[in-house]
Amino acid sequence: MLHQRHNCAPHFAEITVDFEPAAEGFAFEVVEGLTVEYEPAEDLPRFFAAAAAGIEEQLGLPEHGVVAATRVVLRQARADTFGSHERAFKVAGYLAAREALEISGVPRL
Repeated sequence: MLHQRHNCAPHFAEITVDFEPAAEGFAFEVVEGLTVEYEPAEDLPRFFAAAAAGIEEQLGLPEHGVVAATRVVLRQARADTFGSHERAFKVAGYLAAREALEISGVPRL
């Protein structure tokens, strides 16, 4: 999922995630060995946590009428020095979850 907005406060976040059934609750993990060319690299865990928060928030909205135990695996990510931040990754997570719900047939209300 690519989230990009061009203006005086740019947003840039690109994530590739897999959604899988889980035994219970919500689980988010980053694939082992994931590398992202971004400096400062210490920002990346916060970006990934923001993506997870966006996904979990979207999946938990009551308007979907479903509660699903979900495991989400972050497979790839891209960040940009001039537009990547936690909010951009949260929006990308939100959009990825919405797309997953649409693909699975959950109607939008």
